[in-house]
This record gives sequence, structure tokens and C-alpha cells, in this order.
Amino acid sequence: MGDTVVEVPKKRGRGRKALKEKIPSTNEANIIAGKVSESSTTPISPSSKQDSKKQQSFEKELLEMQEMLQQMRLEKEKTEELLKARDDALKQKDEELENRGREQEKLQVELKKLQKLKEFKPTMNLPVMKDNETKKDKKKKGVSEKKRPSPPYILWMKDQWNEIKKTNPEAEFKETSNMLGAKWKTVSAEEKKPYEEKYHTEKEAYLQVIAKEKRESEAMRLFDEEQKHRTAMELLEQYMQFKQEAEKETKKNKKEKDPLKPKHPMSAYFLFTNDRRAALVAENKNFLEVPKITAEEWKSMTEKQRRPYEEMAKKNKEKYALEMEAYKQKKDEEAAHIMKEEEEHLKLQKQEALQMLKKKEKTDNIIKKTKQNRQKKKQNKEDKNSDPNRPKRPPSSFIVFCKEARKTLQDERPGLNTSTLNALVSLKWKELSEEERQVWNGQAADAMEAYKKEMEEYNKSLSAIANQETE
Repeated sequence: MGDTVVEVPKKRGRGRKALKEKIPSTNEANIIAGKVSESSTTPISPSSKQDSKKQQSFEKELLEMQEMLQQMRLEKEKTEELLKARDDALKQKDEELENRGREQEKLQVELKKLQKLKEFKPTMNLPVMKDNETKKDKKKKGVSEKKRPSPPYILWMKDQWNEIKKTNPEAEFKETSNMLGAKWKTVSAEEKKPYEEKYHTEKEAYLQVIAKEKRESEAMRLFDEEQKHRTAMELLEQYMQFKQEAEKETKKNKKEKDPLKPKHPMSAYFLFTNDRRAALVAENKNFLEVPKITAEEWKSMTEKQRRPYEEMAKKNKEKYALEMEAYKQKKDEEAAHIMKEEEEHLKLQKQEALQMLKKKEKTDNIIKKTKQNRQKKKQNKEDKNSDPNRPKRPPSSFIVFCKEARKTLQDERPGLNTSTLNALVSLKWKELSEEERQVWNGQAADAMEAYKKEMEEYNKSLSAIANQETE
């Protein structure tokens, strides 16, 4: 034999950048391991290479087929699950329909009971409100018939009012009251004492009257509650008796049949039993034996024997059908007539409701107009009576901050809406720290101190004017 040439697989040199190695499958790894072992032990011939390639392709096809089978199994399981879920849903729907049918039957029974209970008419009435209900309402709200005693300032003001009016006849109500308020501050404790003593004596008498009235109202309230409780208990007893009687009647007459409705015709077998019953009873047959005998005789009868009964039953059925058509037609006409009456009644109700609504709208508009006129008159009076020399109350720290913040925001964003501006200002105020807020609080406090000083000077000037005029 000649020298055999062994083909050794050349090892490829690695480059700078190594490519990612493909992870082989289990079958491929086994094949590669087999190849390596064969190459290391025996020389590789061209025929063996072809066989190995065929084996590899066959194994690939097998793997693909296995994967396909796996997918088909999964799809089959999914379809089975879907079908099962569909069957469960259909079963649930059927059960729900059955339950609904049962519930509807129960509701019909309960509705019949309620219709019967509508006829409940008690033999007694609830206590009606008397003529003096306005007085009772006042007492309930806490308003007493006796007037509340006036405080010492008002008692003093009543005495001093005429004196100031003599000196200032042209002065209005607000001006005179301001003058009196300023003067009251300068009044000594000795001058105030008689008015305070009078107020205390009147207050004690007023409190005694109120305590008496409260006790009387509490007693009357308890009496009314007990009376209502008694009436309610009597009504409940009457209702319970009526309910028991109604339930007994419903048990006796579960289905109230229409007397005008035509009766259902008897079948051929029942016509035959009616004919035979008299003869069997004459033979002293028991009522339990009669149906058994008639049933056996009916079974053994021929068609000719049965024919007259069947023809009679057929005629009765045709007659029943005609009567039922006439009955249904009559019922439909009655229902249509009732519907017409209900529609006319509804139209009348709607008309009355619209008229009521128009009246209400008119009254609402009148009330609105009167309120607006009153507000306008009030504003005009306040504008006339307002003193221009009186110092104005300073704004709070938040309002001072708002003024400056609004100016800066309007400069930064000239096209902003008022609502967005207010929102941004409030956000900035919330974001301020305690130290930053103290600055604005300090400004507001300084302004308030200045306002108090101005008010003291203003009150002094008013009291001086009042004293000059009295002198």
C-alpha cells in the first residue's frame, strides 16, 4: 500500500477584533465533538465528508419538524382553552338568564302584594298644626317674645341723642353716631355706672323669662314627641293587621282570573271522560278508579270511536280562537283608550307646570331687581355719608406683596391673563420662606401702627368738635 496523505484542518489565526461565537445547539455540539474525535484519530475522506453533511442536513430538518410540532401543540392547547372559556361563558349566561327569570317571577308576586297594600286606609289622622304655629316656630328658633335688654352704651346714646341733634340739626344718622361713639370714649366710669346697673337688672329679668320659656318649650316638645310616638304605634298596628289580612287573601286567590276571558276548550279525551264518568259513578266506582278505567278504554278505542269526540274538540277550539280574537281586540281598544287618557293628562300636567315655572321666573326676576336696587341705594348712601378725612385701613402683608409681584410679572410677561396672574402670585407667596415673609409682615405692621395713631387723632378731633358744639 502507498503512503496515505492525512488532511489536517488548518487553524485560522485570530484577528485583532474577535467575532462573536455562535452558540451551537445540543445536536450540533455532539456532531462537532464527533467530527473532532474522528479528525484526531482517523483521516477524513471525501465520502465521509458528504455523509456528515447529509447527516447534518437531516438533523436540521428533524429539529425544524420538532419545533413545528411544538408550535402546533401550543396552538392546539390555546384553542382548547379558548373553547373551554367560551363554553363556561355560555353556561354562565344560561344560568344568569334562569336566575333573572326566577327573580322576575318573585318581583311580580311582590308587586301584586304591594298593589294590594296600596288600599291601606288608616282609621286615624296625624295631629294637625294649630293656628299659633308661627309662635311655635319662633320659639323653636330661639326667638323670645320679650326684647333683649339694650347695653349701657345704647342707653346712654338714647339720652344724649336729642342734645347732639339740637346742636347739629343738619347732621345725618352716621355722623351723629360717630360723634356719640367718640364722646363715649371720653365718658368716665362714674357716669357709665348707672347705665351699667340698669343693664344688669334688665338682663337678669330677661334671663329668667328666657329660662322659663325654654323649660315650657322643652316640655311641649316632649309632649308632642310622645303624642307622635303613640299615633305612629297605632298606625303601625293597623298596618300590620291589614298586611296579614292582605297576605291571607293573596294566598287564597293567587291568580285573579278575568271573568270576561273565554275558557280554554277541553280536549277529545276529557270530553270522553265527562261522558263516561256518570255511568261509572252509577256502577259505584271509586273516584280514583274512574280516571284509570277511562284511560284504558281510551287507549283501546278505534279511530272511528274517537272521531266524534275529536270533531267536537276541533269545533270548540275554533270557537275559542274566534272568542279570543274578539277578547284581545277589546283589550287592545281599552288599552289604547287608557293610553289616550294618560297622554291628555300628561299634556295638562305639562301645561300647568309651564305656567307655574313662568310665575316662578317672574317672581325671581322681581326679587333680583329689588335686591339690585337696594344694593345701589345702599352704595349711594354710603358714598354720601363717608367721611373723606377718616384715615383708610392699610392693606395686609399679602396684598402689599401682591401689588409688587403683579407689577414684576406684568413687566416680564405682558400678555398674561388676570386669572393666570393671580394664580402665579399666590404660588410665589406660598413658595416664600419665613424670613422673606417677615419683611412683608413688618411693612404691614408699620402701616397698621401708623393707622392706629391717625385714628386716635381723628377720634380726638371728632370729640373736640362735639364738645365745642355742646358748649
